[in-house]
Amino acid sequence: MELLQLLLQLLLCVLLCVSAEVQHDSFRVIGCSDTDGLDMMTLDGEEELIPCHPSFSGLYEQSVGQQQLCKNNLKIIRTGLKDIPDPLGEERSTLLLYTANIVELGEKNILVCHVSGFYPAPVNVSWTKNGQKVTEGTSINVPFPNQDNTFTQISRLQFVPQLGDIYSCSVEHLALEEPLTRIWDVEVRVPQPGAGPAVFCGVGLIVGLLGVAVGTFFLIRGRES
Repeated sequence: MELLQLLLQLLLCVLLCVSAEVQHDSFRVIGCSDTDGLDMMTLDGEEELIPCHPSFSGLYEQSVGQQQLCKNNLKIIRTGLKDIPDPLGEERSTLLLYTANIVELGEKNILVCHVSGFYPAPVNVSWTKNGQKVTEGTSINVPFPNQDNTFTQISRLQFVPQLGDIYSCSVEHLALEEPLTRIWDVEVRVPQPGAGPAVFCGVGLIVGLLGVAVGTFFLIRGRES
């Protein structure tokens, strides 16, 4: 019995000492738009979409009424705010273009076009390869909200890098007077030789000189004796 009490005390001590060392950000938005009616949840920037919900008595009818009310309010707000300058325009919009993996010629890779800081959603993203529009292998996620009420949207292009190819990602949005464009060209860095061979050569040279010196010393000493 005493042994059992001791084990329980140790277990309680361990549980009391446990603490969370990582802060997580959870964000949820429920609303309506002209595009879809998805319920979106994010955790630490990772998006999760829940396209359907279980059926509960009375909730569907209530949701339909709220949806219509929300869309009516959306139409009124857009009409009232159409002539007001948008403070979340080009100055806050950012566009990044990068590869998902290390570039190797002839190996499949993914170009990521990351658009953030725009309002309202969505944006129109287009891709080009060597000046020609590309649609095959492209995808784009639904916009997900940021904490400052702007949105982020990510488009991806699957491609096989070949030396000399030039890709571009262009973004069109209501708040932009002209499209934002980023260009990426295929560059393969040739790895530079490390310091290892030089160090080994230096050590070998020093050891060789020491061997010659020691051999000369014993040779002279042997002749004197």
